[in-house]
Amino acid sequence: MKLATFLSGGNQRPHLGVVINTTTLLDLTAERAGSGRSHFESMQTLIDAGQVGLESVKNILQHASSDPSDSTLVAINDVRFCAPIPQPRKNVFCVGLNYLDHIREGDKVQDKQFTPQVFPEFFTKAPTTIIAAGEGIPSHTGTTSQLDYEGELGVVIGKRVVNLTEEDWSEAIFGYTVINDISARDIQHSHKQWFKGKSLDGSCPMGPFIVTADEIPNPQKLQIQTRVNGEVRQDMSTAQMIFEVAEVLVALTAGITLEPGDIIATGTPSGVGYAMNPPHFLKTGDQVSVTITGVGQLDNHVRGVYASLR
Repeated sequence: MKLATFLSGGNQRPHLGVVINTTTLLDLTAERAGSGRSHFESMQTLIDAGQVGLESVKNILQHASSDPSDSTLVAINDVRFCAPIPQPRKNVFCVGLNYLDHIREGDKVQDKQFTPQVFPEFFTKAPTTIIAAGEGIPSHTGTTSQLDYEGELGVVIGKRVVNLTEEDWSEAIFGYTVINDISARDIQHSHKQWFKGKSLDGSCPMGPFIVTADEIPNPQKLQIQTRVNGEVRQDMSTAQMIFEVAEVLVALTAGITLEPGDIIATGTPSGVGYAMNPPHFLKTGDQVSVTITGVGQLDNHVRGVYASLR
């Protein structure tokens, strides 16, 4: 299933929807108890409901298919997508340097000897970084002059887990989404750590959908492509990850509890702006698009003023 958080009509708060086809989605938040079907306030409440919640949504979809006049059906052209989880409960977990060619391009720019990763390198982005597809990425002029893109596969956790193993890691995943790990390279490098340069407001575009895990049998067979103003900058398969999604989850949950709705960005391929010759950093007006096969297309533009949906 393809799930989304959206605004439509006179709704002042986001609703949860499930995509039926390219033109229509079903408003799950509009479901009422009298209908005999479940009522979900948000993506987070659905994730918290676990497998029972997903089965309920499947039943609702079956009813909608048999009753096309259902008043909870909404035209996709009439909605405004929010980030799938607009306000995460905690920081977004991220994996750095998870593609060999990305490490090589960075080492070359910094005149460093190539050193492959032995262990996954983790950092986080603040919850206030999250913005939706279609929203403007703030340029933060005056704070950074080296804003960069990083297209990534996002993993959404579906239940409380710790100390996952190679046998049970997949049971922890609710679904997958598209993430753009926007990075202020000058801040990242000058601070000698990644949190500040990765956590400027609006620096984590996400969405527009979460695709449930059953739709992605193998997360290592997906193509990530990033375009800036129509030019392909990144184009690589997740098969090229140094640490596959399974290894990332096993390493991250060793002694750390993950909870329903936690988000993990799994790293970016080569082709980032700072490694180009000359560097190509993002500027106001640039259009940035990240596409992952089977998951979705995340489109944003860069603007100097940050207007939030929150």
